[in-house]
Amino acid sequence: MILLDQCLSIDLVPILAGAGHDVVHLRHRGMQRAEDPAVLDLARTERRVLLSVDTDSGTLLARTGASSPSVILFRRSTGRRPTAQTAIGLANLPRVAEALDQGSVVVLEEGRIHIRRLPLIE
Repeated sequence: MILLDQCLSIDLVPILAGAGHDVVHLRHRGMQRAEDPAVLDLARTERRVLLSVDTDSGTLLARTGASSPSVILFRRSTGRRPTAQTAIGLANLPRVAEALDQGSVVVLEEGRIHIRRLPLIE
């Protein structure tokens, strides 16, 4: 189950849904202007993995010592086009599924995956 952050295109929803994922965008929840703590709370409550390009989510998780929700961060080098982000995400989801289930921040870049288990320590 995936929650797309406001900084990601809503065009990712049908692509990810077409690949069999339960996915919603913050716009679907009327939260497109929500602050990071509210976004993380929504992801945690709905047991969704937050997909974002906003590194503030990881920083907030570190500051609070939270063990959820899991977050996937796309590094800017992955490109901003929804098709590029989706391709990288879908190609790597099987590799990081266990880490996401256990609570992690996963950073995806072209050719590189970085996984940090939650809770993060600053």
